[in-house]
Amino acid sequence: MTDWTELSHAYGSAEDIPALLARIAAELEPGLWSELWSALCHQGSVYSASFAALPWLAGTAESDDREQAVNALCLAGSIVAGAGQSHGADDVRARYSAEIAALSVSANRRLRTAADQVEYVDLLASMLGFEGVEGWGEDLAWGLGAEEFQVSCPGCEAGLFIALGEGGFFCSSEDYALSDEPVESRPLRPARPADLTGLGGRLHGIALGDGRDEVARLLTYVFGDASCPDCGSGFSVADRIGAG
Repeated sequence: MTDWTELSHAYGSAEDIPALLARIAAELEPGLWSELWSALCHQGSVYSASFAALPWLAGTAESDDREQAVNALCLAGSIVAGAGQSHGADDVRARYSAEIAALSVSANRRLRTAADQVEYVDLLASMLGFEGVEGWGEDLAWGLGAEEFQVSCPGCEAGLFIALGEGGFFCSSEDYALSDEPVESRPLRPARPADLTGLGGRLHGIALGDGRDEVARLLTYVFGDASCPDCGSGFSVADRIGAG
């Protein structure tokens, strides 16, 4: 039995978490999930209570209610992605190995029936978190959702915007979204699908297999190359995202 009074979250004692979990299970109110996120994964930070919630999240991930299940998977994915932080919960991957394995299976299954591209990418990111792929899941989901990654140039260390979406596929050191004038940029060079290996090849194959052709196309740019418009240095987009 978990003694929540001995645990903490973003706002102090976690003694209020059991009541919040019970309310979420009983009430289909989105605001309650936001409250739970804020307490257990506040701006990406995790706490001892965050991991104690994994058994409940794993159970909720099997709910017949798709929205409840997806909320549970996305929160659990972000929590597990923070396992390497200093949180006072010891080796959480070992302690909650059964729950993490179950969450991974649930995430893979839910991928096939994701409601839209945003949900699909969020679940893909959660899957990477459960698998222990460090420094990728949340960055991937944020970037694809925002149609932009922010990285640094390996040559001159300038801050760069990697744009991929309706506005085009390019690299710029200027904040193009706030500029009224055209900015200097260099086009991105997508990887050939046949050349993708490792994580890029795997994610691309999963997206294609799930019929998410647009996600697969975006991934060729994420795992492609870019050039800094300031110094001309070429680099792998994925390497710079991972280095962030």
